[in-house]
Amino acid sequence: MTLIGHDAAWREWREGLAGERMHHAWLLAGKKGLGKMHFALAAARELVAETGVPQPVGQHPDILVLTNLPKDDKEEKKRDDGKSFELARNIKIAQIREMQRRLTTRPTLGSRRVVIVDPADDMETGSSNALLKSLEEPPAGTFFLLVAHRPARLLPTIRSRCRLLRFPTLDDAAIARVVADHAPETDGATRAAAVAAAAGSPGAAIEFVSQDLGPVDSLMREIARAGDPDFELRGKLAGEIGARPDRERMAAVLDLARATLSRMAATAPRAALPAIVDAHADVVRLSAQAPTHNFDPGILVMQIGGLLASAAAASSLTDA
Repeated sequence: MTLIGHDAAWREWREGLAGERMHHAWLLAGKKGLGKMHFALAAARELVAETGVPQPVGQHPDILVLTNLPKDDKEEKKRDDGKSFELARNIKIAQIREMQRRLTTRPTLGSRRVVIVDPADDMETGSSNALLKSLEEPPAGTFFLLVAHRPARLLPTIRSRCRLLRFPTLDDAAIARVVADHAPETDGATRAAAVAAAAGSPGAAIEFVSQDLGPVDSLMREIARAGDPDFELRGKLAGEIGARPDRERMAAVLDLARATLSRMAATAPRAALPAIVDAHADVVRLSAQAPTHNFDPGILVMQIGGLLASAAAASSLTDA
């Protein structure tokens, strides 16, 4: 899979790979949807490959990936049956412990092994503390790639042990090309809305199209413009999002709300900015809490609509 916007990251990675001593831990940081995990997998294959040692095409025994597992046995069965399934909210300490047991053995094919944690900012506190011990005393030949959408959520001690590799957002023209390539049947209006909502993330733009968020975007824009004094628009918003949205859809909705408020802040009168910034901060907080809290979807949607309406009220008072 060819991804754009990774040229600088590849240069820095390969400079490190060619150096006398490769740093043992890297933090791949950037907005969700920039292809950091794809980069991590490709970079890991470069790192473990050795001259004269045949490398498998599929899953590599010396690349360990820690990510969110199915939520429970029921969801695990759905996964095994090839059905859609719900993920656990966190990377568990048991996963870290199992990885550490693997590290007591030698790599299978060569002299190097890579551990990828994606997303590292989804680790439980216990998981983070356990991983820190491995980062402090890494086994010989073991390297860590931590993928993080919100690196500030990581323990400072973890961040300090990693070499930072930043992934920048893309410009609107690049996002538009991604949408056109991924979903050529998308009409111009939907494509433009996806680009605006993505805020530089090609993954977010693709999610906008695949989740059919155009109607949700229109309602959010209307609430942000005119408010919602009789709660009618919030009711419509809840209907468009659905009574039981899955985790991916709810995350995309929260991303869209953040993008809507960011657009408001770019054009709002100065006096309205504090209220818009506060609303944006509250949506960011909800986004961070949503994976780990059992929010009622209907109540969460009403909260999102309320924050958009409060920002609209601040702008209207300022205009008056």
